[in-house]
Amino acid sequence: MLRRSAPEEPEWYRTATRSVLLAEEAARTDSRQQVLAQQQAYEEQQRLAQQARAQQQAQAAYAHQQPGAQHAGAQQQASAAWAHQQAQHAAWLQQQSYTAHYVPAQAQANPTPRPTLRTWLLGGTVVVGSLVLALIFALYFGLSFGILTTLIGLVFALIPLAIVVPIFLWLDRFEAEPWRYLVTAFLYGALGSTLISLVLNTIGGVFLLGVTDPESANVLGAVIVAPLVEETFKGVFLLVMWWFMRKEFNGLTDGIVYAGIVAAGFAFTENILYLGRALTEGGTPAFVVTFVLRGIISPFLHPMFTTMTGIAVGMAALSRSTPVKVVAPIIGWCAAVLLHGLWNLSASSGTTGLILGLCFGFVAFVSFVAFVIWTRSREGKVIGEHLLPYADSGWISRDEVAMLASMKERRVARRWARASGGAVSLQSMRAFQDSASELALLRFRKLRHEADHDALQQERVLLDSMTARRREFAGA
Repeated sequence: MLRRSAPEEPEWYRTATRSVLLAEEAARTDSRQQVLAQQQAYEEQQRLAQQARAQQQAQAAYAHQQPGAQHAGAQQQASAAWAHQQAQHAAWLQQQSYTAHYVPAQAQANPTPRPTLRTWLLGGTVVVGSLVLALIFALYFGLSFGILTTLIGLVFALIPLAIVVPIFLWLDRFEAEPWRYLVTAFLYGALGSTLISLVLNTIGGVFLLGVTDPESANVLGAVIVAPLVEETFKGVFLLVMWWFMRKEFNGLTDGIVYAGIVAAGFAFTENILYLGRALTEGGTPAFVVTFVLRGIISPFLHPMFTTMTGIAVGMAALSRSTPVKVVAPIIGWCAAVLLHGLWNLSASSGTTGLILGLCFGFVAFVSFVAFVIWTRSREGKVIGEHLLPYADSGWISRDEVAMLASMKERRVARRWARASGGAVSLQSMRAFQDSASELALLRFRKLRHEADHDALQQERVLLDSMTARRREFAGA
């Protein structure tokens, strides 16, 4: 049996290994002599701070023993406290410069933690709300189609879902979004936006039946009401993410990913509805036609529509212009509604209209795929560009930057880490790459004046985390 050979040791790893090993050696260049001087200055500041603290304690004890000298002792104590504070501040400033001997005390396995209480509250709200909505849908489908038909529709609705979701997760590889947000996006699309759309579409249909004939009401409902309602409530999630989770919403890629996941959830529930209705009203032939049309030929339609809004919200997140931040999401929403309406119009216009719609949809799909590939490539370039300053200051090497800016090289690095150090080394490599992506996008936001007051602290945590993870997979 042929065995796969172990990957060769990459050049960036040799550079990283040398940087770790040199941390234990004497300075060899002017830059390393400067680094060593900075480290010595930091250690001296720490020593002075300890002396000031000891002096403060001694004076406090003396003042306690000599009541008549309390006033003078209080003054000396205040002076010592001030000196101690100044020494600590100076030590902190010295520590901000990278040193080859630096021990990453602020390193974290997860460099972007969230407060535990807030996480549990939000998570609990999402779980409880989702369970309630799922129960409502289960009752609705069970009463409308029966349990068996609903289960058949659910199983077949999983097939296009298994095609669509991995594509958007593939796009989200450079800077992976937290799984809890992706799950929330899917649940909102599958339950929240679907239920609201179902109710409002029904109300709109009843209104149209009151002002026109049934055939016209069906066409108008599909072409006008459904696109307006559905794209509005799918797009709401993107606006919420952009407004309240700006640290996680970094531009075009995130807009496309969240839009695609929300739309995939929406299409999943809608497919159960359409498949159950087709099997109940038209039997197996109608069920097969519906599944082929929605599950095989056009599984990406809903994600494509909603990504128009996602792209626009991503552009708004990247822009410094207030008019762009306001106008771009509106234009994206209009594009999503228009494309959705045109597709529904073609599907309501007989065989000829359906064929024209499929041809147009194919062209749109090819354009969409090309744009997605370009977006992913662009994100790699952005990461590489904004990691270079850290390479110039000695935190990482330029070879590591080249690896981190290429998804292909990242895969090679992970494969090498697993072959050389097993699961632990692979986990460290993944964390190193993820921290680097977070760091690059944080610097990107800082340069655009969009980072918050905690950005400097977060930057230091990410740098510490990268240093610690590199030492783990390099075995130093």
